[in-house]
Amino acid sequence: MKWNWNDNRFENYSFASFRKDITSGIIVGIIAIPLGMAFAIASGVNPEYGIYTTIIAGILISLFGGSKFQIGGPTGAFIPIVLGIVLSYGFENLLIAGFLAGIILVLFGVFRFGSLIKYIPRSVTIGFTSGIAVIIFTGQIPNFLGLQDIENHEAFLLNMGEIFQHFDTVTPYSILTAIICLVIILLSPKIFPKLPGPLMGLVISTIIATIFYPSEIATIDSVYGGIPNTLPSFHLPAITWDRVTLLIQPAFVIAILGAIESLLSAVVADGMTNNKHNSNKELIGQGIANMIAPLFGGIPATGAIARTATNIKSGAVSPLSGIIHGIVVLIILLVLAPFAGRIPLASMAPLLMVVAWNMSEQKSFRMILQTKTGDSLVLSVTFLLTVFFDLTTAVEIGLFLAIIIFTKRMSDIMKTSQVLPSDSNKLEKIDQKRSHGCPQISIFDVEGPLFFGAAQAFEQTLLRSIHRKPEILILRMGKVPFMDLTGEAYFANIIQSFSKHGKVLICGINPQPESILRKTGLYEKIGGKHFFMHTGDAIDYSLLHVNKQQCEGCKHFAFHECETFSNQQEQGIKKKTVIAWK
Repeated sequence: MKWNWNDNRFENYSFASFRKDITSGIIVGIIAIPLGMAFAIASGVNPEYGIYTTIIAGILISLFGGSKFQIGGPTGAFIPIVLGIVLSYGFENLLIAGFLAGIILVLFGVFRFGSLIKYIPRSVTIGFTSGIAVIIFTGQIPNFLGLQDIENHEAFLLNMGEIFQHFDTVTPYSILTAIICLVIILLSPKIFPKLPGPLMGLVISTIIATIFYPSEIATIDSVYGGIPNTLPSFHLPAITWDRVTLLIQPAFVIAILGAIESLLSAVVADGMTNNKHNSNKELIGQGIANMIAPLFGGIPATGAIARTATNIKSGAVSPLSGIIHGIVVLIILLVLAPFAGRIPLASMAPLLMVVAWNMSEQKSFRMILQTKTGDSLVLSVTFLLTVFFDLTTAVEIGLFLAIIIFTKRMSDIMKTSQVLPSDSNKLEKIDQKRSHGCPQISIFDVEGPLFFGAAQAFEQTLLRSIHRKPEILILRMGKVPFMDLTGEAYFANIIQSFSKHGKVLICGINPQPESILRKTGLYEKIGGKHFFMHTGDAIDYSLLHVNKQQCEGCKHFAFHECETFSNQQEQGIKKKTVIAWK
């Protein structure tokens, strides 16, 4: 399979473009440093691993991805997943799971699965995204309050229990520091719109804490031993078959979530710039980044919507801005790492709380709930399962429930109704309660997809309606856009049952259902001469093959046209139907 890596992402590039990329890369790089550390800490690993991921994955995603403006790195969406893997399997196995996820993402791209991600219902994505936001927000309450001796758990309720159990260890200095940082984060965009609020909040609150109460508050140095100002060392995890089988499920979860998040971010970037990303190439770029980053201690990474949007607003022109953002983080790591160790954990808490609030999709969440439809149910179930169980269970059950509801909706669309020509030369529906239709010709409108969810009801309706066994059954299928093999099987049962005593004529069949009938051989069994483009042609054919004498004297009020089947008026009716349907 050939891939065109030069997809015009650098088309018409100039020195002016380079200057814009440098500016945006520096801005996003500065913003990415506190976020990378905060995401790592919240995920249960040392803060430097978040910085390593920002550098390595950020550069590789921009270099090999399919979006001009994508900024990659650790994100909030991965926090509960990474934390769960660290608690259950350990850090070494997290690296292996991330590496396996990278391979899976590359395979997704190679086999062109990028376009399939868009079929995940919005109610599912908003449900688990909002659930993750709740987990992140509540997970920062201990650092916000300065609680001590807190033990992290995978289960939401256990973590909430830890908060209540240790509530008597609240540190006022931590609350003060967190509030100062939160206020600056919220107000700085209005007062200093060109300065990154998260960075200002961290710097100012850190300075205040360092000057006035340095020994009263937990910092990165005191908890994690500081951040080394060196390049990450290469380390190849001991990958064994037993570890692969143990970690393949968490690896799939990382890969699926990474694919969804990165492509959503790329779509947002497209909307902001009128560009179009290459989804399969983006998945390959994400995969390469997640394969390489763990070799240097990096945690899972994906496209970051907020940083990507900031990149665009800062004037980015090409993927070079993302590469520069990684280089900026690397330079800051080498120069300023010792100072980062003084950052209070209480300053990190409001930063992640704001991230959680922004990713919670409150407006969309409320809107879907207010519709009180099946989507509301899918949203609620996915959200609750994400919070109280885990993301894997939530997505699996959410998707399954969405499929069931979608199947029910599609089956409700399928309608089969009997019709006959009227005085106005149109086909009108018959009142089944008052009449049984013409004894020799039955015409049915079939509307909607004929698939596994509607096939049985279609068969039952049709067989029940033709129990009088007319000589000719005309099926108008111009409104059947799709047929699957289950629908074909039930359709074949109708053909087989009716063909014992009469003929089946098919009108206006669409290309996809016709293709299915040809592939299964049912087209030949029905006979090519029994397929018609227009209903009028099928009626003309029927009038030439029925016993006209049996129709004389037909007294059914809804079928006075049956009287015109007599020899004396046959030509007139043929002319009428031709005019009506051709």
